[in-house]
Amino acid sequence: MSKVFITRKIDDAVIQELKKNFDVEGWDSEDEAVPRDVLIKQAGECHALLTMLSDQVDEELFSSAPHLKIVANMAVGYDNIDIEAADKAGVIVTNTPDVLTDTTADLAFALMLATARRISEAADYIKNGDWTSWSPYLLAGRDVHHKTLGIIGMGKIGQAVAKRAAGFDMNILYHTRSRKLEAEEAYGAQYKSLSDLLEKADFVLVLAPLTEETRGMIGAEQFRLMKNSAIYLNVGRGPVTDEAALIEALQSGEIAGAGLDVFEQEPVSADHPLLSMKNVVAVPHIGSASTETRFAMMKLAADNIKAVLTDEKPLTRVSL
Repeated sequence: MSKVFITRKIDDAVIQELKKNFDVEGWDSEDEAVPRDVLIKQAGECHALLTMLSDQVDEELFSSAPHLKIVANMAVGYDNIDIEAADKAGVIVTNTPDVLTDTTADLAFALMLATARRISEAADYIKNGDWTSWSPYLLAGRDVHHKTLGIIGMGKIGQAVAKRAAGFDMNILYHTRSRKLEAEEAYGAQYKSLSDLLEKADFVLVLAPLTEETRGMIGAEQFRLMKNSAIYLNVGRGPVTDEAALIEALQSGEIAGAGLDVFEQEPVSADHPLLSMKNVVAVPHIGSASTETRFAMMKLAADNIKAVLTDEKPLTRVSL
């Protein structure tokens, strides 16, 4: 019987469905990542891995996994997997697109609203007992409606954000590898060069995947192009941002604030410089974290495993 190893505790209903056809083992923790030595050992014995975005699946792992047929990554992104090494080893890699599009777009928009309207700061203000009177500019933030949103990375999530932004009567700019005419027609989005977008946007939202081309693409030069009143948002991948440059831009007033779901190194420690800034709203990589969507991601990963191990076509294969 084919063996499946799951690198984190997931919903028991999904596990039980896999157990109908396969020998299933898993790392029995929801919060603690599987140790590297355990992952390597299990990879050497199994036919399928169900992985999280924090698991490094590289050439070392593939070289020690003679029976491995599929790595089902429970994420849209797959920068944690060496796709070329997988291809050389004859291992299929799958991801979980589409099922998390709207949920991640909701989080991106929520982060924009929370940062602009100083929601976290206001929540702390009242919890700390600081609300003793009312004044005209008490915790006054910035409007989102009628402002200009610049989206970097206009994939399915970017277009879902554009749909929400259109409902707020926002002016939508975008920059991506290829123009998205459907987004231009449906939401009035305008394609711009990166520099033009940065100069014009009141909110800059990064949704670009992490590749060698996008790593560090938003740095000191890009922050200098942005308005002093602009808010920077990243719901894509942390290393797309030069974090040191972001900290400097916030400290110097080059930009007004930031809303972050992702960071260069994750998880971040409580003493991270960004977490001490009142004009930063930071959340722990929860873009797709609704119970409905996370279950759908688990199920899709499991369905991909079942398909490959029963010699059927995977549902969402990642290609080179």
